[in-house]
Amino acid sequence: VPDAMVARAAQKAEIAGLEFLAGVPGAVGGGLRMNAGAYGREFKDIVKSVRAIDRAGELVELGNADMKFVYRNSGAPADLIFTSAVFEGAPGDGPKIQARMNEITKQRESTQPIKSRTGGSTFKNPPDQKAWQLIDAAGCRGLRVGAAQVSEQHCNFLINLGDATAADIEMLGEEVRSRVKAHSGIELEWEIKRLGRHNAGD
Repeated sequence: VPDAMVARAAQKAEIAGLEFLAGVPGAVGGGLRMNAGAYGREFKDIVKSVRAIDRAGELVELGNADMKFVYRNSGAPADLIFTSAVFEGAPGDGPKIQARMNEITKQRESTQPIKSRTGGSTFKNPPDQKAWQLIDAAGCRGLRVGAAQVSEQHCNFLINLGDATAADIEMLGEEVRSRVKAHSGIELEWEIKRLGRHNAGD
């Protein structure tokens, strides 16, 4: 289920506290795995319980503490497949909730390349730093590898210009990390969870 759909359902039910989901791209499963967040809130603030299936086919139930949420990650076992989640909000006023969601959407549209193909925010913010500022300062705005490019609008987004491969995206990201490390001494951590392995010549 897309995060934005949950935000809309909460608004219709006049449940406040989930408005930030309108600004979180992706789906609930990924949001649980990475403790996704935006605009001052994250999944750890709203999750009451989670149901999942492990690789043995056993149903597992976890509470908020069991998820071991940290900044843009969770400590839940890696083999779990999340099947449902219970979120907790507070009674609210439908029009006020909608107004906040509209504000979040407008802010996101004005600051992020939401009409481009991206994987969302690419790197975690280091403590007391903004990843996009470090990337910009290292001269990476607009940098390209193949059909992958650092967004001109928001430097912490890598965009697919049309036919970028996963290797293009990963190579661009690693080049950004290298340049930021050389410029500021800070090593950026990937926020996007990468799967699989690139083999040269494949």
